[in-house]
Amino acid sequence: MPTTFHEIPRERPLTPLLDSANTPDELRRLAEADLETLADELREYLLYSVGQSGGHFGAGLGVIELTIALHYVFDTPEDRLVWDVGHQAYPHKILTGRRERMNTLRQKDGLAAFPRRSESEYDTFGVGHSSTSISAALGMAIAARLKGEKRKSVAVIGDGAMTAGMAFEALNHAADVGADMLVILNDNDMSISKNVGGLSNYLAKIISSRTYWSMREGSKKILSRLPGAWEIARRVEEHAKGMLLSSTFFEELGWNYVGPIDGHDLPTLLATLRNMRDLDGPQFLHVVTKKGKGFAPAELDPIGYHAITKLEPVTPQAAPKKPAGPKYSNVFGQWLCDMAEADPRLMGITPAMKEGSDLVAFSERFPERYFDVAIAEQHAVTLAAGMACEGAKPVVAIYSTFLQRAYDQLIHDVAVQHLDVLFAIDRAGLVGEDGPTHAGSFDLSYLRCIPGMLVMAPSDENEMRRMLTTGYLYNGPAAVRYPRGSGPNVPLEPGLEPLEIGKARLCRQGRRVALLAFGVLLSDALQVAERLDATVIDMRFVKPLDEALLRELADSHELLVTLEENAVMGGAGSAVGEFLATENRQVPLLHLGLPDYYVEHAKPSEMLAECGLDQAGIEAAVRARLEKL
Repeated sequence: MPTTFHEIPRERPLTPLLDSANTPDELRRLAEADLETLADELREYLLYSVGQSGGHFGAGLGVIELTIALHYVFDTPEDRLVWDVGHQAYPHKILTGRRERMNTLRQKDGLAAFPRRSESEYDTFGVGHSSTSISAALGMAIAARLKGEKRKSVAVIGDGAMTAGMAFEALNHAADVGADMLVILNDNDMSISKNVGGLSNYLAKIISSRTYWSMREGSKKILSRLPGAWEIARRVEEHAKGMLLSSTFFEELGWNYVGPIDGHDLPTLLATLRNMRDLDGPQFLHVVTKKGKGFAPAELDPIGYHAITKLEPVTPQAAPKKPAGPKYSNVFGQWLCDMAEADPRLMGITPAMKEGSDLVAFSERFPERYFDVAIAEQHAVTLAAGMACEGAKPVVAIYSTFLQRAYDQLIHDVAVQHLDVLFAIDRAGLVGEDGPTHAGSFDLSYLRCIPGMLVMAPSDENEMRRMLTTGYLYNGPAAVRYPRGSGPNVPLEPGLEPLEIGKARLCRQGRRVALLAFGVLLSDALQVAERLDATVIDMRFVKPLDEALLRELADSHELLVTLEENAVMGGAGSAVGEFLATENRQVPLLHLGLPDYYVEHAKPSEMLAECGLDQAGIEAAVRARLEKL
């Protein structure tokens, strides 16, 4: 049985077996009897390394045995192993030559938080969002067949990710083309089946065996010549499986289903994977694991231990930290409850981001008006559209990078019909250590081109609260995009007062230069303006712009500078430039925003500095532009 740990080690543990398995080739040289000990060492090293760097936590602990078994049985990297999402890929990184670099995880120039093709040949597919693994592995399997290669493709997907339509589209297609691939469903919440035990494991070994498979296919050929005989046999087999296994659904899709089996039982995992490795066609293995396995606090609280922050050194005399203000997500959660109290038409929708978007209090106070649709962003948006058709007032709480997946629904199902749906877009802009797959770099660009869309970017917590009310009361689709983390901790007005739509606010009157800030860069703009004696405007609205103010600024200033934590191409600054061009107002412009490349993971402050969006970068860019006037 795996060892259970109760605290995260601060000193590097002794791991002699793990130290001898730097690559999967070295892992495969170990005796099978040593793998249980290896699993204990890997689990303890994972606890230590994540304590050093911070990062995703519980999911990796749950797949220790599965990761070892996959690299032990399959000839990786020749056989392609595709991880879904990537939260659970830290053990994979440790076993594939990156063990001693794990302390650089999520740091600037260090290891990425997710699998990345440029980082290792063992990372066969870069991920960050869920439900992509089956499609990717299928593509690899088809390509291998066309090239006449016999390598295997294996996709590991969680039960949460299986809720997305993309996963089912891939399952259907793989069966249609008869792809030689294996999908492993890592069920760590027992959401599909609780039937795990000795009998289930025993049956899985039988059903996955070559003998059973040969008998089944041979019987099929013989019985198919007898009218009705094969159909009777097939139904008897499905009925027998259905009494003990959760197989019927996947079998009907055309997959050979095996399981569920205990994902922490290494001997069963190894035997089953060996059997299924040698079978042709689409194979589906259902394993049940425990998120946070082997670390008692994470087993008790898998959500709270989904990720952890870096363990700080123990310093008894350290000065107490200044209390931080509420996070932007906390402001949203409180506003949602306040507005729901005032308006019974409000409905709250999230695609599996209840904790991240701070919907916990709303879900408890208004359970009949709370809808978590699981990882199904497209469905979340069209569900909101359907509600709005019937007079409800849906609010979709969604991360910026996740809304990209539902862009078609946003346009066709909401915007074209001009429906009252408010999008509360969290994690806008750079998000730090999770890197470019999670950064909300493009929402201003892809939202402002949609006709009838109201788009707002708050500069602080109170502005955000008022913008949420403004968007909620707006007749049509509206979006408020806000960043991860805390704001400047301004006092919150308790009411639900909206803003005047399309009206910016003057924050500082200066001369020559006007800094037009869209969103949270306002505070930095004000600091820079003191040194430049510049005008500062909190633009508030990306769409519609405050056109009257822009005309006035263009006439009274020598340079207009737009600031946004969004792709500079097609973003809010572009909107300003387009408007002035239509007005034929020829004033010099400087657009500062995210550059035309993916900004790699680092601390948010480091990322902003790289983009020239910190105070030093903004000031330097403005001074350089002024010199050219």
